[in-house]
Amino acid sequence: MTYDFAVIGAGMAGASLAAELSPYARVLLLEAEDAPGYHATGRSAAFWEECYGGPGVVPLTLASGPYLAEHGFLSPRGALYVGRTEDRAAMDAFVATFAGTGVTIERLDRAGLERLVPAMHADWCDAIHEPACADIDVAGLHQHYLAMARRGGVELACRARIAGLMRDEDGWRIVTAAGDVHRAARIVNAAGAWADQVAGLAGLAPIGIQPLRRTVVQLRVDPPAPANLPLVLDINEGFYFKPDNGRLWLSPHDEVPSDPVDAAPDELDVAIAIDRFEQVSDWHIAALERRWAGLRSFAPDRLPVYGFDPAEERFFWFAGQGGFGIQTAPAAARLGAQIALGLAPDAMTAAIDPARYSPARFAR
Repeated sequence: MTYDFAVIGAGMAGASLAAELSPYARVLLLEAEDAPGYHATGRSAAFWEECYGGPGVVPLTLASGPYLAEHGFLSPRGALYVGRTEDRAAMDAFVATFAGTGVTIERLDRAGLERLVPAMHADWCDAIHEPACADIDVAGLHQHYLAMARRGGVELACRARIAGLMRDEDGWRIVTAAGDVHRAARIVNAAGAWADQVAGLAGLAPIGIQPLRRTVVQLRVDPPAPANLPLVLDINEGFYFKPDNGRLWLSPHDEVPSDPVDAAPDELDVAIAIDRFEQVSDWHIAALERRWAGLRSFAPDRLPVYGFDPAEERFFWFAGQGGFGIQTAPAAARLGAQIALGLAPDAMTAAIDPARYSPARFAR
């Protein structure tokens, strides 16, 4: 059987795009691991935050919000960017950067900050509040798209690590490490941290998608973290933390270049996270309960890559979604399917410019 599309990678990116393609095409979804979502999808910090990723990502985030809310994947949280007196210029620049983008933000003084996060040290006196920020049920959203794909006739093959991609007049011959052979008219590269490697197997030039390691730890603090605590982010990207069932999830906001691997936390990054937290908050750390790491993969300009490779019209990029791939999944998948199938925009994607995310911007 020859499929219309073979989607490589069954994390959030591949699962959502396969689901959106399924009403119109025969789709094969190939996953290297034993089950979908083992890497970045399964290790996400799980929030929908309007400013995350910068102004170039805002249209995708805002377009995805109603879908996520309608299907019950969002829980109100709120976000708070915080700074010291010496960070006022950075806070002003942040407000200016997102003016006119459609995001909702408000400036708070020390009193406003204390009402939302009472345990902050006194030198943290400036804040920007994003009331619309919400937690995302990542596992629920991923399963939603896998179920949608299954209903649409998508065939999922796990333990199907790609060993070879060969072109011929009919499309692609896909060989897995286990020796299985599949045929498809077009390839979709949704391989996340492995996206450039997949392009290489297809004989195509890499875009320069770089995996970056991000560390997260779970702390038990005294007193316990209140359930209504917002997501708290350093304006200088030195840390962020959020509550989870009385615990705190804390990250040092690290971005350590990595090969595409099964990421593991580095003890130095764990120590940096705790040190930064102790400089910010009066909470007593009672225990370090968990630590983990994931890879966030970015194109050189830190915008996602959606579209056919300019050198090969049968190879479709759906990659470089950094840490915002979960919160933008509905609009990104809808847009990706429309580009791949030549469909017109709909209500969800009408305000999004697909040219901004085209791989042609990297063509030499």
